[in-house]
Amino acid sequence: MGIGVSIFLIAVGAIFTFALHADLGAIDISTVGIILMAVGAFGLLLALTAFGPWRRTTVVDDRVYAQDPIEHHEHVHRTI
Repeated sequence: MGIGVSIFLIAVGAIFTFALHADLGAIDISTVGIILMAVGAFGLLLALTAFGPWRRTTVVDDRVYAQDPIEHHEHVHRTI
């Protein structure tokens, strides 16, 4: 679950909890909204802490230029 899905669940849960006042009999819309907000908050926390560092990729590009009498080495680190 990504950040977008988590925010979507929090928003839908807030709408169910605070904006809808419908009686569906056996289903309490307010409770469903609280559950959606809790799942969205947990997913957001997980996306920001646990999965955030995994998405970063470091690219190492080693280039050797032999045009000069003295070889020139270039070592480039880029974080994507």
